[in-house]
Amino acid sequence: MSALREELQKRILVLDGAMGTMLQEYRFTEEDFRGERFKDYQHPLKGNNDLLSLTQPKAIADIHAKYFEVGADIVETNTFSSTTIAMADYHMEDLVYELNYESARIAREVADRFTSENPEKPRFVAGAIGPTNKTASMSPDVNDPGYRAISFDELKTAYKQQAEALVDGGVDILLVETIFDTLNAKAALFAIEEMKEEQGLDTPVMVSGTITDASGRTLSGQTVEAFLISITHIPLLSVGFNCALGADQLKPYLKRLGQNTDLNISAHPNAGLPNAFGEYDQTPEEMQAQIKEYLNDNLVNIIGGCCGTTPEHIRLIVEAVAQYGPRKPEVASY
Repeated sequence: MSALREELQKRILVLDGAMGTMLQEYRFTEEDFRGERFKDYQHPLKGNNDLLSLTQPKAIADIHAKYFEVGADIVETNTFSSTTIAMADYHMEDLVYELNYESARIAREVADRFTSENPEKPRFVAGAIGPTNKTASMSPDVNDPGYRAISFDELKTAYKQQAEALVDGGVDILLVETIFDTLNAKAALFAIEEMKEEQGLDTPVMVSGTITDASGRTLSGQTVEAFLISITHIPLLSVGFNCALGADQLKPYLKRLGQNTDLNISAHPNAGLPNAFGEYDQTPEEMQAQIKEYLNDNLVNIIGGCCGTTPEHIRLIVEAVAQYGPRKPEVASY
């Protein structure tokens, strides 16, 4: 943790780009997802990207390496959906500990290899904790607004199991990301703090929300300022936004965030907005130009890419941040 904080004082750190975008290039089949271990599994498994840490670990390691090779400082584990809640879609709840542990172990091994090759540039692993596919503050049934598909306690239990496995696997950071329902995130943060207290840990925590549209709010209806107030009762390494929007659309919300906190600020936007086919067309050069605006305006301490970004996007971001120092906060936090 001390090494991480030292690096943040010295420079802007670069997070990796999209895991899913890179995995699509492999064109894995149902048989590839199953591997030998799950060849007779009774449910379809194609699309369960987190499972690839068990059945195609070399591909996962290679993707981490590609991001480190272009200069990324932090890679995220392949665990966006590795909770019992999300894995229920594949009837794989029992595999959650192993999925998180192995994903963390793979990323740790790759990070350590790159650090040993260049000790002057230490590499870090962030344990990716996604939002799950259920919401604690909204009803999935328009005819029953009071109904909830999940409780706070159920979320806390699932997140705690994930966090424990990620830490056991060797992550440096826990990243609660793509937050569209802040109550889900509060359950994750509660679980993490409980785990840290029980185990005597000081694992740093990053929080990254999602502004879903031009209203400037999260899906559960919070403004930037309300989101910030809701989560800063927990000691955090950083707060920021990712996904849903491209760098240009995300910029005003990062500005508002910076006006209200002295925490480190992170951003990993999409490569623009998706086209009619759900694909991302923004080139690395176009994204670099937009990220340079962040840097000129003193907006970020940690920057990376989300949906549609590749190692080439990250390479040009690394090139851009090399010319700038880290964001210096101008206000006191809540």
